Amino acid sequence: MIITRSPLRITLGGGGTDLPSYYQEYGGFLIAASIDKYVYININSRFINRFLLKYSHLEEADTLEEIEHPIIREALRFVGVKDKNLEISSMADIPAGTGLGSSGSFVTALLKALRTYQKDFIHQKELAEQACHIEIDILKEPIGKQDQYISSYGGITCFEFSKDGNVEAFPLKISEETLFNLEDNLLLFFTGYSRSASLILKDQDDKSKNRDKRMLDSLHLVKDIGYQSKEVLQNGDLYKFAKLLDIHWQNKKKRNGMSNDNINELYDYAMNNGAIGGKLIGAGGGGFLMFYAKDNKQLRYAMMKIGIREVRFKFDFEGTKVII
Repeated sequence: MIITRSPLRITLGGGGTDLPSYYQEYGGFLIAASIDKYVYININSRFINRFLLKYSHLEEADTLEEIEHPIIREALRFVGVKDKNLEISSMADIPAGTGLGSSGSFVTALLKALRTYQKDFIHQKELAEQACHIEIDILKEPIGKQDQYISSYGGITCFEFSKDGNVEAFPLKISEETLFNLEDNLLLFFTGYSRSASLILKDQDDKSKNRDKRMLDSLHLVKDIGYQSKEVLQNGDLYKFAKLLDIHWQNKKKRNGMSNDNINELYDYAMNNGAIGGKLIGAGGGGFLMFYAKDNKQLRYAMMKIGIREVRFKFDFEGTKVII
């Protein structure tokens, strides 16, 4: 039996500039942090010569072509697994469609498990690139590269996306005090909405390809906010960081499908009850609101009072790994 886990993530600045339609023309930059909420993959040999797959559905298949789950099918094909007597199952601490990069975590955990099954060591960068290749090149998903990279590397990490497709990863250089303050005062609250990131990102992708001025101006600003966030975090200025989160969100929610009246009301409510700044995590449209709080107790109590669920977290510094 092989069990791997891959962390989910939050984005601290620059999210959205990791799509090829943007960085291939302008270069991209973002800061992402992996958190201690995970996707798990379990691979086990069985006595029946058929694939048994357990995720949100249950399926059995005699051949690769019969497998309905696209990522599992293409990962098995890409890695070149010949054995069919495999049971592959997945579990997650938080469901998909909530903006925390679950698809990228799923594919990195799966590839890590399959490579381990083949007794094949794989480096973090190679793991991330292979995960991107499956989702972006093979399955043609209109998504970026940050989820696969941050789940593979872990930590609080800066990513530079070059026009030629190369990705450089380096840790954000922050003090221990800043790290602890981020963990204490960054709070995640579930909006009650889930959505398909691909549908929302396709709109960004199409508009970037068509040189839509409003979209490109928005992404240029987001990238600049990413660089500013790097500077203020490394300087330990968390008040300015929180304000940058708010500027990011005020810019991003102008795009189609980013928000709705309920999310806007929740955001304003939090800002009046202890938050300094925040944003919706992920592509938009639902999932989790993240806030930096000047008074985390006040904010927690206020959100609890109106029935909004918080997910507490710490940062993960291990990335995708084999646990059994």
